[in-house]
Amino acid sequence: MNLGFLIDNRKCIGCHACTVACKSEHEVPIGVNRTWVKYVEMGAYPDTRRLFSVLRCNHCEVAPCIEICPTSALYTRDNGIVDFDTQRCIACKSCMQACPYDALYIDPDARVAEKCNFCAHRIEIGLEPSCVVVCPEEAIVFGDLGSDNSKISQLVANESVTVRKAEKETEPKLYYINGDDASLNPSEAQPNDQYLWSEQYKGVGHFARFAEEKADEKDSNDLLIQLAMEVGTKTDNGHTDQTIVDTLRSGDPRRVYDSPSKGILWGWEVGGYIWTKAIATGLFMVAVLGQLTGWLDLTLSQERMVLWTSMIFLVLTGCLLIIDLDQHKRFLYVLLRPNWTSWVAKGAFLITGFGAVLALLILDVYIGLGEFIALKLMGLVFALLSSVYTAFLLAQAKGRDLWLSHLAPFQMVIHAMLAGGAAMALLTGEITRELAFTMSGFLLFNLGIFAIELTSSRLTDDARTAAQMILKGRYAKHFWASVLVGRVVPLIILFTGLNTIPLWIVMAVLLAGILVTEHIWIRAPQLIALS
Repeated sequence: MNLGFLIDNRKCIGCHACTVACKSEHEVPIGVNRTWVKYVEMGAYPDTRRLFSVLRCNHCEVAPCIEICPTSALYTRDNGIVDFDTQRCIACKSCMQACPYDALYIDPDARVAEKCNFCAHRIEIGLEPSCVVVCPEEAIVFGDLGSDNSKISQLVANESVTVRKAEKETEPKLYYINGDDASLNPSEAQPNDQYLWSEQYKGVGHFARFAEEKADEKDSNDLLIQLAMEVGTKTDNGHTDQTIVDTLRSGDPRRVYDSPSKGILWGWEVGGYIWTKAIATGLFMVAVLGQLTGWLDLTLSQERMVLWTSMIFLVLTGCLLIIDLDQHKRFLYVLLRPNWTSWVAKGAFLITGFGAVLALLILDVYIGLGEFIALKLMGLVFALLSSVYTAFLLAQAKGRDLWLSHLAPFQMVIHAMLAGGAAMALLTGEITRELAFTMSGFLLFNLGIFAIELTSSRLTDDARTAAQMILKGRYAKHFWASVLVGRVVPLIILFTGLNTIPLWIVMAVLLAGILVTEHIWIRAPQLIALS
């Protein structure tokens, strides 16, 4: 059996019966949805039409949420349903980043990930999903896609059907008849955060505590306009509201109702963890490579400082990762119940292994058992893998196109070496000629990779939008400041050997520049609508 859904947009009237039935069946809190109806308006006033599309989990054959989940909280049933075990969920929100369809959310009460599970409990006893039962137009069809005799198979075979984001190669099992691009492609109809009924009583999952602030920020004028669009285009005095007319005269598709945005899922904690991890791993790599090649001669006290600094920043990395979880007490599940397809789980073991090597080396420098070259080489491997694994984790986040760059692993290593070199200079109070030359080379590569990642002709529409947000939009000032002050100035000083600015200021600015760019790189793609 291979269960799937089909939405017949020829029949859907946008009544929200499916949404209400789903909320009632699964006790879904206010502000979040397992299934919802998206409204898109097209045409020019007065000749307009409204399109309705039911959105939910696509129960993908190749589900990226299952691949990225570090604790196997998400899994595929024998009948093809992508289901979840809330008892294993640590609320890391990785599944939400991996889903191209914006189907998952963090339950604001239970603090775990939730989504449509095809009403698996009803299927088990021979009942239909609740949304199918209540649909007054029979616009929602479910059944076995593997059976030639099922209604859904016959419709898929005989009608012109489409799926959302086929280019993601997830093999979704949610089909649409008359699925227009304006409704199914988020970039075709731009989001509007002033939907009439989008106020969130509890907020959305991770950000429930900000609900009142969000409500206060609502523009009442925009809400009145939305209301006027719902009931007509006449004001109380019988005259047409010019603002409404101007809006409707636009020929572009307009999103007038949708599920509320979930906001920034990975905030400062994730950007901060990438930065602290870069310092921890990079400092160790610079120290070991410098000692092995002979261009770095550390005293015993300096070696102790290096090891302790790496350990402190590695501990900070772990703390930030735990803080980001909505289920803090379950953080050990990543180690105790690992899903080995997830780079979240792999990364947890790599960081743990690196920490163990650091602990042994710290013990050695105090006890004085001797030079353990093999242990340092092992630490070097763990440090390198720990510095780069986040790039492979971001590559599993198929919902965020800018993160899918093939150059991301190189950028992670470069940032680690730059952060490590800067930290080494701050600890020792000097920078060797060899280290300065090496860091200059890494800075050039860093700038080159930025140029390619943000301007490549191969960028998708979503990635291009995020790139423009960084280069010219809301993050432009911070990004260019981090490039010019945090990259170009240190490059000039390191390459030329100028000493007009104190070394510690140059290195501190370089570290700050890395932190800012990592913060921007994590945030910008999350502002791109997925539904």
